[in-house]
Amino acid sequence: MKIDILTLFPEMFKGVFDESIIKRALDKKIIEIDIHNIRDYSKDPHKKVDDTPYGGGPGMVLMCQPIFDAVKDLRTSESKVILLTPSGALYNQKQAFLFSKEKHLIIICGHYEGFDERIKTICDYEISIGDYVLTGGEIPAMILVDSITRLIDGTIKEESYLNESFTNNLLDYPNYTKPRVFEGLEVPEVLVSGDHEKISKWRLDKQIELTKLNRPLLLKGDESDD
Repeated sequence: MKIDILTLFPEMFKGVFDESIIKRALDKKIIEIDIHNIRDYSKDPHKKVDDTPYGGGPGMVLMCQPIFDAVKDLRTSESKVILLTPSGALYNQKQAFLFSKEKHLIIICGHYEGFDERIKTICDYEISIGDYVLTGGEIPAMILVDSITRLIDGTIKEESYLNESFTNNLLDYPNYTKPRVFEGLEVPEVLVSGDHEKISKWRLDKQIELTKLNRPLLLKGDESDD
């Protein structure tokens, strides 16, 4: 998969993709990531990319021209363009799986007061990572790249994510490792029983219990099927 990221702050991505699973995926050429400065596409002599909003109001709005030209330059017949915006559809594991099957993603990071609305006409998806506002789309872009990359074939073992949180509309079950007792806290007896049928039932029961407690809407599909 190829991922192109359009941003006003390319320096923010330095080092983020140079560790752990993403680094291994890059080294194995499972993914290719390129960071592009939106200002490089500006036709303004001062590389201006924003202006005041029509109708008045605070802040600055990203202009159409640099982003339109950037997408035209990078887009192919296999591209999907993602606009990161607080007003977009809420991102979830289901969408991460869908994105992991694409061949080319172009991710546009917003900043300032927002985008010229006409930029949405060249995008395939409008995505929000949550009901809060950040200073820009750079951190959400990192989240998308991380969540998508780990699901691409060859990055990690399939069994590593099949039973994770959100995969089956349930949160993940509790995990334990050695020692069996630490500061008086014991590993549940069922996990050291060797009875795999009982272990599987215990884990499922815990998933349902934790989901009811922390994310009850997941059980109804209200949070996962947006």
